[in-house]
Amino acid sequence: MPRRPKKPCKHPGCPKLTDGDFCEGHAALHRADRVDASGRGYGSRWRKARKLFLKQHPLCERCKEQGQFVKAEVVDHIVPHRGDGRLFWDEGNWQALCKRCHDSKTMTEDRYQEYRY
Repeated sequence: MPRRPKKPCKHPGCPKLTDGDFCEGHAALHRADRVDASGRGYGSRWRKARKLFLKQHPLCERCKEQGQFVKAEVVDHIVPHRGDGRLFWDEGNWQALCKRCHDSKTMTEDRYQEYRY
């Protein structure tokens, strides 16, 4: 099976090609670049709120609009919070989605929305 071509290391100024994001020499420098889920707000408080919200909203909103009844698995932020705590905890900004609808929304709509603060 053919392999994917290597791509440039994402470390500024590094000319090396790699299979991942960073070459072996720079990978260790960038391990902690992204904060873990708990650090982004998805800790125990979020898990409790999410569980309660899904209990109150058991069906996927997008599937319901199409006449389908699919179990919701994800609490989606309608407007991406991008670290804004008020937007993160605003239940008016939440919707229940199935994983398929959430992944689709995240890859299309959320990717291109401007930062809102």
